[in-house]
Amino acid sequence: MKKFILAFVLLYTSLTFSQKIELGKVTTEELSEKKHVIDTSAVAAYLFKKGDVKFNYSQSEGFIISTNVKLKIKIYKKEGYDWANFSVPFYIGQYSGQSVDVKNAATYNLVAGKIEKTKLKSDGEFEEKINKYWSKKKITMPNVKEGSIIELEYEIKDKGLGSIDEWYFQSSIPVNYCEYSTYIPEYFEYNSYWKGFLAPIVTKEALNESIISTYKDRSYVAPTQFSNEKTEYKVNKTKYVLKDVPAIKNESYVNNIKNYTSSITQELSMTKFPNSTIKTFSTDWETIVKKIYEYDDFGPELNKTGYYDNDLNVLLKDVSSQPEKAAIVFNYVKGRMNWNGMHGYGCENGVRKAYQEKTGNVADINLMLVSMLRYAGIDANPILISTRNNGISLFPSSSAFNYVIAGIELDNQVVMLDATDKNALPNILPIRDLNWFGRIIRKSGSSAEINLMPTSNSKESINLLANLNENGEIVGKIRDQYFDYNAYIFRDNYGSLSKESMIEKIEKKHEGLEVSEYDYQNLKDFSKPIVESYSFASSNEVEIIADKMYFSPFLFLATDENPFKQEVREYPVDFIFPHQDKYMISITIPEGYEFETLPQSKAIKFPDNSMQFSYLISTSAKTVQLIYSLDVNQSIVSPENYNALKELFKEIINKQTEKIVLKKV
Repeated sequence: MKKFILAFVLLYTSLTFSQKIELGKVTTEELSEKKHVIDTSAVAAYLFKKGDVKFNYSQSEGFIISTNVKLKIKIYKKEGYDWANFSVPFYIGQYSGQSVDVKNAATYNLVAGKIEKTKLKSDGEFEEKINKYWSKKKITMPNVKEGSIIELEYEIKDKGLGSIDEWYFQSSIPVNYCEYSTYIPEYFEYNSYWKGFLAPIVTKEALNESIISTYKDRSYVAPTQFSNEKTEYKVNKTKYVLKDVPAIKNESYVNNIKNYTSSITQELSMTKFPNSTIKTFSTDWETIVKKIYEYDDFGPELNKTGYYDNDLNVLLKDVSSQPEKAAIVFNYVKGRMNWNGMHGYGCENGVRKAYQEKTGNVADINLMLVSMLRYAGIDANPILISTRNNGISLFPSSSAFNYVIAGIELDNQVVMLDATDKNALPNILPIRDLNWFGRIIRKSGSSAEINLMPTSNSKESINLLANLNENGEIVGKIRDQYFDYNAYIFRDNYGSLSKESMIEKIEKKHEGLEVSEYDYQNLKDFSKPIVESYSFASSNEVEIIADKMYFSPFLFLATDENPFKQEVREYPVDFIFPHQDKYMISITIPEGYEFETLPQSKAIKFPDNSMQFSYLISTSAKTVQLIYSLDVNQSIVSPENYNALKELFKEIINKQTEKIVLKKV
């Protein structure tokens, strides 16, 4: 049977790819297909995805990069309708410009056995400005149904030659066939960077191209003459092909799945035009960050001081301690400024205007912070980073960064600050910032790699005291303390909610739970942990069968599902920050009952001490006591340790759901 299935898949693949990979070739067989042959759970699939990158020359503008994209997508289920909506971002900044032109777009359906084609209308296509640097072309395909096939062709023109847009071979849906070709003139050399775990078939070919240039020959005694000049040059064509590309599946504790999705990025390294000297574009980090520092909307903004000096002089009067000065400046910027939600390492409005209006983008706020810290005599510098949703900055490129924070260098350590978030603290950055490494840029022009990941454990400590009665009802109290990043997340997520809303949230999460006397402390006092407390009552946590009671000491706090489900994982597990979860539980059982069986105590520790788990249970008269702790001592767990991690969490689930058995005396 397996041989038959394999033969069928190979036949299907052969038939599919023997057809010409072009638009407008939709067949009734394709439209009739009810599910993907290989991945039957797929809600949609790329029948093909094709990209061609060419360098078109015009005498007025020189070379312009033109990327032509052709897509053919099959929609299998209603859950796949989102694949009929497209959003193509393009750069509109001051140093180069892009544009997007939709050339062909249509939806195909099978109606009464005949193919029906619905073309994209003007109201299905529009542009939306993101900020002063970026816009996006949004496309909504018409008449989409289960079984539809969507065809789309668009072209991106790019006047900037510094990099070629990243091309993704893999997606969250299967890709039957993906082809990507670059046609690069001999005048340019690009470094190529590959991500992911798939290897394409690569073919190379040298082609001949020519440019015809027209010149005017002026003369005072004769009419203007025109002459043409032909320049021949080589074009290096590289074609990448992948077939039957599996969907990349997102799972729990993934930083950004795009970091591990198979793709190619290309960065300009050299130009060598005729009759000109060779020009190199160094792609090492040192050169890139130095260039960024010199941008008008970056380095020069750090030197502006006149807009805040009077205010700062009042705040810092009679303050001599550098740590105290740093705290005053940081809290002042956090309190005064409001982030507009825009990323970028270049100022949007400029620090002076942002200060006056009390709002700005990331660079407006954090470059202002660096400038004020320097004014206060503190050794502060900007740190370029890539946020989690932007991906890890694996390769040297100016486009690798999209954010900037502040860093204070003190006693051979760097204290990191981000004033865009009211709840941030020194070295307690917003979660979006915690993305492996950043790059600090000093006034001297030097730079250094900075580890953005927290190294100390953020603790959560839960105390639960409860009483169980003979009817299986439990009443008790919980006191939960949140430290460091756990406190930051609590403040960020729940700081604006009323206590009534918090009660509703807890009761909604745990069916049958009744919460009263809810309170929290230290919401605004960042020097102390958040303390959350409430009373509870529940009749859903105990199972009574005959003369026995069964319950987990974790009650409604138990985790009953393993977050790690994949058999094999090729990318790291990202816990965001090291943490310790500690539970101290004490439950008094009713009169007339005694303990029949208890879960066994257990402890597991990884050899490298990156993970440890402890479950210690004991009884005293009518009380069961449990001390449980899970220590995750590293933010990132490598794929090599995935199986061990998966087994550890399986054991954690088992212990948290394991029952105590009481019997009636």
